[in-house]
Amino acid sequence: MAFPYMEREREILRERVKFGTRHQAPVSPPPLSPLRCPAQMMSSELLSPGWLQQLLLVLLKLTASCAGPTRPANGTACPTREPASYILVFTGHWSPQTFPKQYPLFRPPAQWSKLIAVTHSAQFRLWQEGALASAGVQSFAERGLTVGLMKEAREGRKRRAVGAMYRTAGIPTGIGHSSTELQLLPRNPLLSLMVRIIPSPDWFVGVDSLSLCKGGQWQEEVTVDLHPFDAGTDSGFTFSSPNYPTVPPENITQITSQNPNHPANSFFYPRLQELPPLATIRLLRQTRGSTHQNTLSNHILPHLNTPQRFSETPLDCEVSLWSSWGLCLGPCGKEGVRYRTRYILLRPSNSGTPCPELEEQAECSPAQCPKQH
Repeated sequence: MAFPYMEREREILRERVKFGTRHQAPVSPPPLSPLRCPAQMMSSELLSPGWLQQLLLVLLKLTASCAGPTRPANGTACPTREPASYILVFTGHWSPQTFPKQYPLFRPPAQWSKLIAVTHSAQFRLWQEGALASAGVQSFAERGLTVGLMKEAREGRKRRAVGAMYRTAGIPTGIGHSSTELQLLPRNPLLSLMVRIIPSPDWFVGVDSLSLCKGGQWQEEVTVDLHPFDAGTDSGFTFSSPNYPTVPPENITQITSQNPNHPANSFFYPRLQELPPLATIRLLRQTRGSTHQNTLSNHILPHLNTPQRFSETPLDCEVSLWSSWGLCLGPCGKEGVRYRTRYILLRPSNSGTPCPELEEQAECSPAQCPKQH
């Protein structure tokens, strides 16, 4: 017995044989592969480390050529492309009228050492207030030797942190000036300098990391007043103190009218809020058409005994403590007199407070009188 659906299957089979076709099962499309990023589609040969390194080098060269010359990443480089030339003038104002206390008159008299200046970036410090003095700073502040400072500057130049180092001649008096010409590059726009105070234990004047670039441009003129600093390596209080090393060394500090707070200090002026400037530096930018000046000079300012811009500093009289009372002098049976004295430590000048009385007397009773029977 044939079923209807079987007859239908036979008819379909006859038609396929007649037209030369065979039954084929429906073919499903191949499964889709998951999406991949371009880096995953690249061959392993292209992803080799050598190929990536070459690609990075090419990209860096292209970036550098488009961005222009590179600048140091120290945050202090001057954006301008041109270097700058300056005339630096150091002027000393150290006079007996402005600084009368213990003013050195001989062996040796008041004078200035040679000036040491360095142009540099923020990656170098010649000296710094609040920090310990380097070996070069110590030898210069105590003895005026420049070998250590020059060695430290050469080390900084190897790191491209120092541009150049300059020196001027010393000044044989407290009032005078010296000058030199400086060249500053955009990558080293900072200026530091030191001048030793002679005589002194370890005192100097100077500037630390003064920037001559402001607002993206070189400054045309800069004037800075200089005050004394203590290198922290010698404990002397006066200009002529003997060598007395500070152990351990202390940080570099500014000397003021009340610091160190000791009457024996040569810069101790308790009546002053602040000390007058001991010296001044002036930097004047030179244009291409300006007249060439000597790169090293040393001149004493003529006919100038007192700095005109500063008033005379009053110096008060200083006296010693009272001595012990002397013996009671006088006849027996009557009131006697005894005395005590003191002496002048520092005479007044420039309308300072005059000295008080140096002798004092008081009544007393003689103690060596014979007893009456």
